[in-house]
Amino acid sequence: MNLLIVGAGAAGLMAAGAALESGHAVTLLEHSGLPGKKILVTGKGRCNLTNNCGEETFLQNVRTNPRFLYSALYAFPPARAMDLFERLGVPLKTERGRRVFPVSDRAEDVRAALLRYAAGARFEAGSARELLLESGRCAGVRTKEGRTFLADAVLVATGGVSYPGTGSTGDGYKLAKQAGHTIVPPVPSLCSLVSPDPACKKMMGLSLRNVTLTLYRDAKPVYSELGEMLFTHFGISGPLTLSASSYIKDMEKHTWSAGIDLKPALSGEQLYQRITNDFALLANKSAQGALAKLLPASMQPVMVERWGVDPATHANQITKEKKQALVRLIKRWEVPIARRGDLAHAVITAGGVSVKQVDPRTMQSKLCPGLFFAGEVLDLDAYTGGYNLQIAWCTAQAAARAL
Repeated sequence: MNLLIVGAGAAGLMAAGAALESGHAVTLLEHSGLPGKKILVTGKGRCNLTNNCGEETFLQNVRTNPRFLYSALYAFPPARAMDLFERLGVPLKTERGRRVFPVSDRAEDVRAALLRYAAGARFEAGSARELLLESGRCAGVRTKEGRTFLADAVLVATGGVSYPGTGSTGDGYKLAKQAGHTIVPPVPSLCSLVSPDPACKKMMGLSLRNVTLTLYRDAKPVYSELGEMLFTHFGISGPLTLSASSYIKDMEKHTWSAGIDLKPALSGEQLYQRITNDFALLANKSAQGALAKLLPASMQPVMVERWGVDPATHANQITKEKKQALVRLIKRWEVPIARRGDLAHAVITAGGVSVKQVDPRTMQSKLCPGLFFAGEVLDLDAYTGGYNLQIAWCTAQAAARAL
């Protein structure tokens, strides 16, 4: 069978390799000029390629349409993905949260392995403009450059609309619409969060490690995790923020905020004692100077301002009540959340081709025979931790098997 794959990203390369293993002829059509480009920026350049967990645990971490993935995931679970990459020459390791990375910590090694897997395919440069539909069946595509590619089956694996510089420009949605598919409006997932709090801008560039971020919806916690985060000119970002963002739904109907525990290893009582000891050692320092051992330099003036202590106050003049207030601020630094960051900088796109119109066993369109979908172009997304790339792997494998 002659398979045409539109998009040579994670899902497209995986499907190409699997189809080649089954003896099919494969053509990969890619418009960005660099196959697998987005893989290079995943996991901060390290590529968290799957999550080392069982199928049920995995499905609990799929945010949108987990039931649709049941067949594809059980046929190609994380264990099989890990076996495949190790067979392709990428030794793997499992880190905190069961996240799986290459031992080398190089996303390029994952991309290179996929290119080896898909090495028998014919790579063509071009942007698909429209599907070629004959008697209700997909028979190929026509490109913006005026070229025509005929095929027995077409797999759309173009990704979403996040990080458009890597080639994810939403072209797959236009192709799907042409065949009658419904597109669930794309929104950012795994993204930065925008805050109206001017304190964020004052601390722009400050990266915090080993803090706990708790996301609150209407003052009730919905997510909490220990890790790293970053203050930006518009709000907050970093790994913890990206994770928290995927828990936000119906933003306009609720009040959202993030609470940051700056010293999660210390209880309130222990932190109070630490502050008391610091202030005794730095008795003649100003309120800000007294925080030198406790907080990063760029946070000290912002903390003093929110604390409400006269900056000229000496450490030995600060009352017990003010020290207790400082404990409360350090254990829960509040950041109000106004909205998600923009789609262009989101790691993952939520929304896409409605899975109600796609066969979950084969990834083939229910509306147009010969047309298949895989990866982020579908209305599937999960929490951070390698789950989203695993969705790309298993849906791509399902489409290749169906051929």
